[in-house]
Amino acid sequence: MKGFHFPQAEIARTSGNPGSALVVRSGRTLHTLSSAVVGGGFHQTRVIVNRHVDKNYDVRDAASDLIAFAREHGIGESFVGMMTAVYLDDARAATWTDGDLTVATVATVGLGNRIAAGVSEPALPGPGTINLILLIDGHLPPAVMVNAVITATEAKSRVLSDKEIHTEDGRPATGTSTDAVVVACTGKGRARPYAGPVTQVGWAIAHTVRRAMTASLQ
Repeated sequence: MKGFHFPQAEIARTSGNPGSALVVRSGRTLHTLSSAVVGGGFHQTRVIVNRHVDKNYDVRDAASDLIAFAREHGIGESFVGMMTAVYLDDARAATWTDGDLTVATVATVGLGNRIAAGVSEPALPGPGTINLILLIDGHLPPAVMVNAVITATEAKSRVLSDKEIHTEDGRPATGTSTDAVVVACTGKGRARPYAGPVTQVGWAIAHTVRRAMTASLQ
């Protein structure tokens, strides 16, 4: 994928039935924190999957269905997996490198179910998801990975603000009701104490999120 460059990792799109997915494969074990359907929370893996599903997808056990999908596509090992109704042709990536630090973001941006956090009333989620995969060639301890999620979310919401994306009732949107994020680190080098937006790693996270999302929206 254009814009994606990460040490010992590649991204490819599966083909054939059933369905398709973006699959990130790493030559090194990645330490992950995510809100993913499969492999959520803290996990270790070499494979991250972002599967495309129909906008009318309605399966009671989505995790089991995603595992079965992965097995049918030759992914036999443990993985982190998300789902999106966004067409994968609209996925975009951005990479930033400075010295020994590389950060890459892969984004699929769906806006069919826009919400304003804390304002939009609770409701059953519909189709429309912003999925972010963040790859960091560095060592982020667990608390710092949580910090990275905050920074990525702030950047995501700022992109929506810059693009004047609103909810159906006209409020500034902060995301969708089913957004998902994966933070994946190689564990290389010194432990970074923070990942806020003015740290080196936090700036790189926010910068690549903004670039990948903006490209996907265009």
